[in-house]
Amino acid sequence: MLAATACASQQTALGWGPCAPYAQTAGEKELYADQSVDCARLTVPLDYADPHGRTVSIGLLRHRATDPAHRIGSLVLNPGGPGSSGMTAAATLARSAGKLAEQFDLVGFDPRGVHASEPRIGCRSDAEQDAARASGVEGGYAEGCLKKTGAEFLAHVGTREVVRDLDALRAALGDAKLTYLGYSYGTQIGSAYAEAYPGRVRAMVLDGAIDPAQDLPQTLIAQAAGFQDAFTQFAQWCAKRPSCPLSGDATAAFQRIARTPAPALPGRGLSFPDAVTATEAALYSRAQWPNLQQALEELATKRRGPTLLRMADAYYQRDQNGHYSGAIDGYYAVRCVDYDRVTDRATIDAAHRQMLTTAPFLTGTSPDARELDTCSAWPVPPTSRTHRPSAPGLPKTLVVSTTHDPATPYRQGVALAKDLNAALLTVDDVQHAAFLKGNACVDKAATAYLITTAARDGSC
Repeated sequence: MLAATACASQQTALGWGPCAPYAQTAGEKELYADQSVDCARLTVPLDYADPHGRTVSIGLLRHRATDPAHRIGSLVLNPGGPGSSGMTAAATLARSAGKLAEQFDLVGFDPRGVHASEPRIGCRSDAEQDAARASGVEGGYAEGCLKKTGAEFLAHVGTREVVRDLDALRAALGDAKLTYLGYSYGTQIGSAYAEAYPGRVRAMVLDGAIDPAQDLPQTLIAQAAGFQDAFTQFAQWCAKRPSCPLSGDATAAFQRIARTPAPALPGRGLSFPDAVTATEAALYSRAQWPNLQQALEELATKRRGPTLLRMADAYYQRDQNGHYSGAIDGYYAVRCVDYDRVTDRATIDAAHRQMLTTAPFLTGTSPDARELDTCSAWPVPPTSRTHRPSAPGLPKTLVVSTTHDPATPYRQGVALAKDLNAALLTVDDVQHAAFLKGNACVDKAATAYLITTAARDGSC
């Protein structure tokens, strides 16, 4: 539950210091030991309508510009989710950001309720999350969030509040205008900020865009189609390689393999839902295809599933000690207040059927299909609405959209670019988001834009 805090006004200065106290995993301990990063907390109102009431603390990580003489300002980034850590993303991306790391302070923030921010969203214990994955049953999620997090906090974790936090962060960093990089859900934060504060934007890259004009059923149906497209691309690639287990009818072969009861790790078997989750996670990037082929071969020939289970664990952010990061709890808490609620059973069932018709390889289960059921019973009302975005006066922004993006299909980026009058960079690949992910063409174009603010339509 959200603890009461002393009344505080919105802070205007950040007390940067060592990042070690913010690290929560072994990987973060290594990343945060880098002497070029420091961390801080930004205190903001829980409810901006009550600025002197309770507060929340936003975790921040900054990688300082390595060429201070040519420093432009801060580049604030969010990696998506919702529920993913921007702090970890900033520390990681700094290693491959090239000129951006030279000329910008790279600043990642954990949105309210997420990871190092306080208080944290909580819905399930580690044991409860394991049990739900093993059974494929998501019942009781909303009740768990209400019990562990409380209605007052749940009512103020949506993108509406995150946008206000982002503007408070911009001011605390001393930047007159925001330079922003958002991936996936981070594009939803970015487009909402652009609508709220168009005159406070310097430059903005939105990569793997979400279209605010799509409601939740439309979003999930489009996403199912995107994953089916990526699965088809993977199956065609796999079929050309020796020992591919998806020969012939790839969908039927996958269903047969994924449903194979199999031991995986000590004390844990591989469930069909986890096999599907692992596959979907690997479809996010072509670079993961060899790992997915190997994992499916292991299950098909050896009737063992440790590789697939580890892949599913990575998606759910479960460590080797069985502890979950809380990212999935954050995902539901934000998504369920960011969309108009759908409560009509016939509408939900029709959307489920369309998802599975669109993506037959998911037949029998779809982790995303359960989202409609979970959000229909959410204990607090939505704070955002489905709408076509409009941001008059917004400087030229850059939307990056990939032709075979499974999670945020290409047409969503096309629509968002049109609505924001943004430049559109089309990337021909099977990949969820593309900037700073190994595509030199994309990296060159988006880096140049963030430095110069000059953007035009293009393709890579």
